[in-house]
Amino acid sequence: MEWKRTHNCSELTTENTGDEVVLKGWVDTRRDLGGVIFIDLRDRYGITQIVFYETDENLHQLAEQLRREYVIAIKGIVEERGEENINDEVSTGRIEIRVEDLKIYSEAETTPFEIKEGIGTSEELRLKYRYLDLRRPDVQENLVLRSDFYKSTRDYYHENDFLEVETPVLMKSTPEGARDYLVPSRVNPGKFFALPQSPQTYKQLLMVSGFDRYFQIVKCFRDEDLRADRQPEFTQIDVEMSFVDEEDVMASTEGLMKKLMKDTVDEDIEAPFERLTYEEAIKTYGTDKPDTRFGLEFADFSDHVKDSEFKIFSNTVEKGGAVLGITVPGQGDMGRGAIDRLTERVKQETGAAGLIYIKLNEEDGVKCSVEKFLTEETVDAMVETADAEMGDLVLILAGPSPDVYEQMGKLRLMMGKEHDLIDQDAYNFLWVTDFPLVEYSKEDHRYHALHHPFTAPHPDDLDKLDDEPEEVRSRAYDLVLNGYEIGGGSIRIHNRELQTRMFGLLGIDQEEAQKRFGFLLDAFKYGAPPHGGIALGVDRIVMILAGGISLRDVIAFPKNQKAQSLMDNSPDYVDQEQLDELHIELKKDINKLDE
Repeated sequence: MEWKRTHNCSELTTENTGDEVVLKGWVDTRRDLGGVIFIDLRDRYGITQIVFYETDENLHQLAEQLRREYVIAIKGIVEERGEENINDEVSTGRIEIRVEDLKIYSEAETTPFEIKEGIGTSEELRLKYRYLDLRRPDVQENLVLRSDFYKSTRDYYHENDFLEVETPVLMKSTPEGARDYLVPSRVNPGKFFALPQSPQTYKQLLMVSGFDRYFQIVKCFRDEDLRADRQPEFTQIDVEMSFVDEEDVMASTEGLMKKLMKDTVDEDIEAPFERLTYEEAIKTYGTDKPDTRFGLEFADFSDHVKDSEFKIFSNTVEKGGAVLGITVPGQGDMGRGAIDRLTERVKQETGAAGLIYIKLNEEDGVKCSVEKFLTEETVDAMVETADAEMGDLVLILAGPSPDVYEQMGKLRLMMGKEHDLIDQDAYNFLWVTDFPLVEYSKEDHRYHALHHPFTAPHPDDLDKLDDEPEEVRSRAYDLVLNGYEIGGGSIRIHNRELQTRMFGLLGIDQEEAQKRFGFLLDAFKYGAPPHGGIALGVDRIVMILAGGISLRDVIAFPKNQKAQSLMDNSPDYVDQEQLDELHIELKKDINKLDE
């Protein structure tokens, strides 16, 4: 008869002393101390020490066969450890199990890497044997965190009268932005579904249908180049609400984040969150997703140097560029060699043409690297604007806008990390608002929506839509946490005429708009409520909460940076018979691309 597990490997305490228990799990470590065999038994909950004594010869001989990662079950009696053997690093460190019976469910070969935290194994090997990597406690803790995250999310939205509605995974291809993943239809030869980049149009249709509060934890897919915080398939919390404005969506999202932070990492956060407009974020931090856990806000020296003899400064300002600085505290004694090395890094990593500095220290006083071209009054004014004090270092970049803001943003992050200015224990949430509605692509010779084509323009800017579209603000908002964009949303266009006008601005004529988005435009003819929502990136948020540096740390079976699964070798070629059924013919020699 099969033994039933009575406890997991983290439950037992001294209160269980004398109890007969059944534990099941993997052999984590084995120690043979002159006839007494100690085994650390592991499951996803923790570790319990079990002991085999020589008094039972048959049982002891069976225990001698045990090796790491064998899967076993044991029956035994809980005993207290002696004071000298207590291990306070584990929850079960005050007890051990005297084993009375043992079953070996399966043996295990030597694993390609150790099953423990903090291993130095390459990520490629870990992904190839992901099922082994998932046994490691730190990876399991990440997935437990993710599960808690899901539960907290669902609890919050159900408590606030949101309906969880599933939207299709096979949908119409409406390419705008990233590439779609296409799925051929066998029963409709020559036609294709697309995997959703987002349920955007479906959730808007749910609003038209009268479901005024919708949410969904949903898989999305984008066929784009990958990086550490991007995957071809990702998960988002998708939310939409009717009869709301920006304030309603933001308040609802802040409520979710307060609950999530408390439920998952036991952090109490304050709301409402700080807000910056897009312009403020760019001109203060050089990015629309600033990390506000540290200072180094930009100082703008343009007015001070616009008439200076230093032509790099004055010419830059005359041409509409900017001269910016940041103050790095306590680095006023940085030597010439260190500054030269920093200058080369800045050129390589930010694309800036060069680096100028002002050092403030007791030995040299106030020393500027281009002081022979600047008056003392100008340098003093720059120091005052930068709020620099004795012992500080002011780093200065000059260049065209908006490039110089982006370059200074990269330099700011570089200095924050290098000089340990970032509070690693902080969680700084921030809303960025008033994004431009569109941006012009010189490559495509047309406008692109900065968020997506369904984002409503700011009502105060509607008169600029035709003649000055780049001056139009959108009703969009991004949620930023510690320098990561973790969510984005907007109030949507719910009027057919305005949506058609928006498509026209993006180079989508009426015929194409009807072909690609006719179902949505037609729906608007039958009464569409004002609505808006947000999508929050689950993988990215959990990565931050887990203290990870890659989305792959918090996804059970992730892809690598080539969008491949090394474990099961996907994507892979398929049989010709399958291609024939789908009416697909590959280009000649396509199989040789892997060679």
